[in-house]
Amino acid sequence: MLPRLWPAVHSLGWIVLTLAAAEAIMAGVAYGGGDGEGSAFAIGAAISFLAGAAAVTTTKGRPFELNFRDAVILTVAAWLVVPVFAALPFLLEPTDLSPVDAIFEMVSAVTTTGSTVMTGLDAQPPSLLLWRSTVQWLGGFGIIGLALIILPFLKIGGMQLFRMEFTDRGDKALPRVRQIARALGQIYLGLTVACFIVFLLLGMTPFDALNHAMTTVCTGGLSTHDMSFGYFESDALHWAAVVFMTAGAIPFMAYLRIVGRGSLRERIEPQIPVLLAIMGGVSALLAVYLLASGEFTDVGEAVTHATFNVVSIVTTTGYASSDYTAWGEFAILVFFLITFIGGSSGSTSGGIKIMRFQIVWATILQQIRRLIHPHVVQPIRFGGRPVGDDQVLSVAVFVVAFLGLVAIGALLLSLTGLDFLSATSGAAQAAANVGPGLGHIIGPSGNYAALNDVQKLILCALMILGRLEILSVLVLLSARFYR
Repeated sequence: MLPRLWPAVHSLGWIVLTLAAAEAIMAGVAYGGGDGEGSAFAIGAAISFLAGAAAVTTTKGRPFELNFRDAVILTVAAWLVVPVFAALPFLLEPTDLSPVDAIFEMVSAVTTTGSTVMTGLDAQPPSLLLWRSTVQWLGGFGIIGLALIILPFLKIGGMQLFRMEFTDRGDKALPRVRQIARALGQIYLGLTVACFIVFLLLGMTPFDALNHAMTTVCTGGLSTHDMSFGYFESDALHWAAVVFMTAGAIPFMAYLRIVGRGSLRERIEPQIPVLLAIMGGVSALLAVYLLASGEFTDVGEAVTHATFNVVSIVTTTGYASSDYTAWGEFAILVFFLITFIGGSSGSTSGGIKIMRFQIVWATILQQIRRLIHPHVVQPIRFGGRPVGDDQVLSVAVFVVAFLGLVAIGALLLSLTGLDFLSATSGAAQAAANVGPGLGHIIGPSGNYAALNDVQKLILCALMILGRLEILSVLVLLSARFYR
């Protein structure tokens, strides 16, 4: 049975029209700033408007309610279509990127990965840099909606465990979704404004503060400088970024829950202490290593750089304060391993995510107890709630699928001639939506410009599959989904 596509096409048309409006606004910014990008954004806005208007008008007049199946189709289609229309200004003069490079840049932005093929960022037109940051910021909020609304219904990797009062299918579900989406949007915007003000007060220019505030809160990591966050020498700025990267990696529903009713234990999201403990423990270990190995002689400097880069990778933001691949083999191994962790479920972060690690660890402990006491019945619990066998299975399936995606991606990249370290770390960072890989080509001191088109397209596919939690794309291949 073929799915009805027109509800998704109609909704996608409105998304593209919204994108056209954003491009039109950016055209005004470019014309006002005189950076030469005004016509590129104006043409991009016109093309996006025509495509969006065509999608809306050809499906107009058919009353419908977007059901769950339509929403899944729309979600996957949006992450494929939006980067194409967002890339239009990059295709035109004076930037004139190739189609593959332009799409790669926007796929990286909208999935909040933060990989880039652009060089000489310090000399790029301001409107173009602002557009990258804006697309990444908008993508970050789209990810929150994906994690809170779509994925729990699909039971992807235990996402149904994430406490959401609005996921019931009653008549009041839609108003509650709208109310909570509005509240989450206000929190997202509020964190961004707060980050902007802090960055501004600590010495960033207004332009840098705006761009980095957007790409910090969304844990995206696109910067306006080739040196990434290493361009800023202030330790205070690095620690401020640590705070807001962490804020972006915390479940956004947790901000609503913390002001709710109940005991403090009930209101604290169980992923948060584990996330903080992992980041703090790895940072301390790395700082000790940096001091012992002589990479740094000042304790404060070692702690700052270790903490900043660990938090950046764990939260999948992808900023770098320095080239940590030059810190030795131990540091390289540490950063490769923490690439897979990710932030909390229900946040803008990518990766496997803390909740799944908690369930896997609880399952291991349960199996050990059963070996010692075969007849003891003690269910796995998460946040005080029992975890069913189907939820444990969904976590296991997701973890296997994620690692399989990384392995397949690494093999494909190796077939194209990429070296082992670049292929493996590149596949891992793309699937986890981290940004920088390892090695001299795609490491924190390099970028993805040197890769060929096939390699970039493979990474684009990995970024999208990783962002959509893999199974939400694979489910479209099942005939049962359409029944």
